[in-house]
Amino acid sequence: MAFSLSAASHSSLCSSASTKVSLSPAVSSSAPLVALSSSSSQPHSFSSLRSVKSSSLFPHFSFTQRKYPINGTKNRGCSTKCAASDAAQLRSAKEDIKVLLRTKFCHPIFVRLGWHDAGTYNKNIEEWPQRGGANGSLRFEAELKHAANAGLISALNLIQPIKDKYSNISYADLFQLASATAVEEAGGPEIPMKYGRVDVSVPDQCPEEGRLPDAGPPSPADHLRDVFYRMGLNDQEIVALSGAHTLGRARPERSGWGKPETKYTKTGPGEAGGQSWTVKWLKFDNSYFKDIKEKRDEDLLVLPTDAALFEDPSFKNYAEKYAEDPAAFFKDYAEAHAKLSNLGAKFDPPEGIIIDNDPAQGTPEKFVAAKYSTGKKELSESMKKKIRAEYEAIGGSPNKPLPTNYFLNIIIAISVLVLLFTFFGNNNSDYSGF
Repeated sequence: MAFSLSAASHSSLCSSASTKVSLSPAVSSSAPLVALSSSSSQPHSFSSLRSVKSSSLFPHFSFTQRKYPINGTKNRGCSTKCAASDAAQLRSAKEDIKVLLRTKFCHPIFVRLGWHDAGTYNKNIEEWPQRGGANGSLRFEAELKHAANAGLISALNLIQPIKDKYSNISYADLFQLASATAVEEAGGPEIPMKYGRVDVSVPDQCPEEGRLPDAGPPSPADHLRDVFYRMGLNDQEIVALSGAHTLGRARPERSGWGKPETKYTKTGPGEAGGQSWTVKWLKFDNSYFKDIKEKRDEDLLVLPTDAALFEDPSFKNYAEKYAEDPAAFFKDYAEAHAKLSNLGAKFDPPEGIIIDNDPAQGTPEKFVAAKYSTGKKELSESMKKKIRAEYEAIGGSPNKPLPTNYFLNIIIAISVLVLLFTFFGNNNSDYSGF
């Protein structure tokens, strides 16, 4: 759950620039993504959309970012439907996201991007896309203007060049791919993801505002259950997802929460300032639970919904467990994150697309000489290619013979086998008949 504070509540990680992001007056409500104005005139700032009372709990960070025209001349978005994403493009996009994370340190806002797209799901609504969930609707201005999504335009700016490069990936898949990859790259567990999510096609298909959780409601535990039970999640999953608050920091001038600066945030990466939940706020581990339990560091943030995890009897059972057992936390978090990422999604193909642990990219089979002793005078072409691949794998090539020691070892091995066969063959000849 890094159900973050409003996007505005998070610090600027991906850029140290102070350029303000604004909506272009020329962008219509049906544009696939919000365009950034290249002019400073008549800016439509997200600041007016931020609300201290409506801070979302989904993972975090809003930050300023260089201006990037999301809505331009390129084909960005789907017509009536973005069906099955291309598996090869998903794999390549994941590598590009890793590079982005390692250079921009935007793990928290990417986690939040995926969560806010999926977190609008309502299990009581059967029809797609009215039920909400992971369907790419967050790319539309109509949903970006929700108070809980303030600042997520920065995440879209970062991810859009990757979408442009890989046109056969839906926005819904790209948001979830970025979210899961951010957790993994921050040192978290591998998320058992599947892809193939279909995008909504028009802003009218965006969910109404108010489906995401708040950070400081009057009854924090009850509020968390109201929101997450509506999604079909249970107490264990609520607590496990909350552990993603190990990433990120909040800023009082943007969300009303946190300190302007602490000893852990006075330097980067990214723009300095804000208050983090953990000391190492770009590392995914179980520090969130340990730090809340100990309550010994005033420089670390604890929201009402964070404190509720150790105050509510049911939540506390899991929070205590995760504070003591990082392996249990990683296991439960990975399962809860994967479940959240699938909420409300429509998959094409229905079974989804798996891109991790692909058989085609698996470990090559160990070379076993006996497999190639066919007794035939001529090997098949496929067998020749396999033998050639094995030969090259141990250092040989058509223009470069194996080092002498390989041949020497082979000759010695053959000689030993011949001697053993001769010795045992002669010794056993007396017992060959009755």
